Amino acid sequence: MKKQVGIWIRVSTEDQAKGDSPEHHEARAKMYAEVKDWEVIEVYHLEAVSGKAVLHHPEAERMLKDISSGKITGLIFSKIARLARNTRELLQIADIFREYNADLISLQESIDTSTPAGRFFYTLISAMAQWEREEIASRVSASIPIRAKLGKSLGGQAPYGYEWRDKKLFINQDEATIRGLIYDLFLEHKRRKTVANILNQKGYRTRNGSEFSDTTITRLLEDPIAKGIRRANYTESTGNNKQWKLKNKEEWVFNEAPAIISEEKWDKVNSILTEQSKDRKQPLNKKTHLFTSFVSCSCGNKMYLPSNSPKYTCNNCKNKINQEDLEDIFHQQLTDYIITEENIKHYINASESVISEKEKLLKTLQKEAQKIQTRLDNLIELHLNKELATDGFRNHYNPPFEQLQQIQAQIPLIEGEILALRQNEENSKYLFNEAQNLYSKWQTFSRDEKRNIIESITDSIIVDNEDIVINLKYLMPPSSINPTDGQHNFRGSWRLPA
Repeated sequence: MKKQVGIWIRVSTEDQAKGDSPEHHEARAKMYAEVKDWEVIEVYHLEAVSGKAVLHHPEAERMLKDISSGKITGLIFSKIARLARNTRELLQIADIFREYNADLISLQESIDTSTPAGRFFYTLISAMAQWEREEIASRVSASIPIRAKLGKSLGGQAPYGYEWRDKKLFINQDEATIRGLIYDLFLEHKRRKTVANILNQKGYRTRNGSEFSDTTITRLLEDPIAKGIRRANYTESTGNNKQWKLKNKEEWVFNEAPAIISEEKWDKVNSILTEQSKDRKQPLNKKTHLFTSFVSCSCGNKMYLPSNSPKYTCNNCKNKINQEDLEDIFHQQLTDYIITEENIKHYINASESVISEKEKLLKTLQKEAQKIQTRLDNLIELHLNKELATDGFRNHYNPPFEQLQQIQAQIPLIEGEILALRQNEENSKYLFNEAQNLYSKWQTFSRDEKRNIIESITDSIIVDNEDIVINLKYLMPPSSINPTDGQHNFRGSWRLPA
């Protein structure tokens, strides 16, 4: 399935007055997409809209909705200043695109984040965004301990069973009754899921209308505010999908609060919770192994790494390979993953030749367009000075005007082709340079970095009784080389130990 993209059209009134029309931008972007073999399914029109603030424009909101839903996975625009001039909004847009794994394609700056070279742009943008977030966070966090010690609200809703009134904490009688019932039910049944089920069956719901879960019950039972001790400044955001983590206990602040249950009941419940946590088994390590989902047996079944074995195993025919042996073989294969300088030069020379021809054609068309425009201007002047009658004017004006329109329609198409070819060329150079480092730096990479590399360049790994075949993906764009040459197969022999 082709990559589905949208085109962002925002051309200032001043640019339009200079002849830089929205149609010109759209045609150039469509040609870029055509060269990339992408499908344009949406065009977002923001002609003459100020770049100071665009995120709340209906077209911008429509575009972000299409990104979040996966309707489009990339956005083509003429240049960064046309996407947004407000740095904060640009950072916001980049964050949203990163979150949904979508690509930003700027034609003028030759930024295409669907390519490895273009993804460097994301690195810079995210660094700027992270710096800005940390600056804001540091200013906010500096005030939190002071407000916590004064017993003031740190923002957000009051705990379940309580409410803020005039900046002071009071008991919410309706919720407090349910919160007290939670402690009684737990002392009776000693099972959090059972407590949640009983509450839900009785028709009780959380503050936002959701059913109670065992996780919610645990949080409510462990919170000491129910016995009259309010914790503050004890959590902080991880910055990862609104998840939170506990701060060091030395930073926690405690204040008195109205109690819902007795201290004795709270202590009894939490002593049971502590004993239960001691008996709980440690969760299994669910991290993906290096070659999981890529290794298959020659019989066609996937091979997995059992928890009690260091070998990838086929459950069907019991074929096995040691994970360390497989990594060594894959590491050696990286030496053959490098396209030679001779091949890269051949590709670059061929690409430059095509680009050169198109640039010559573009200059010819631009000169011809300028010549025709001068001729048309002269005809208009003659007509205005009444030196050329209306009928004669039409006969002389219409043919070159029609020719000019045809030429102007061709110019953005050729510009789009040139931009796409240049981007492919830069991307190939980048991949060639990076490939040189894969083998030499492999042992210095972290486990996650190795996994990312395997996911990026590996198509499949087939294990036979004595042989292994590693199929690696294209290094250069498929259009640049013969498809049969683009995939690198490695066949190495190894023998199972006796």
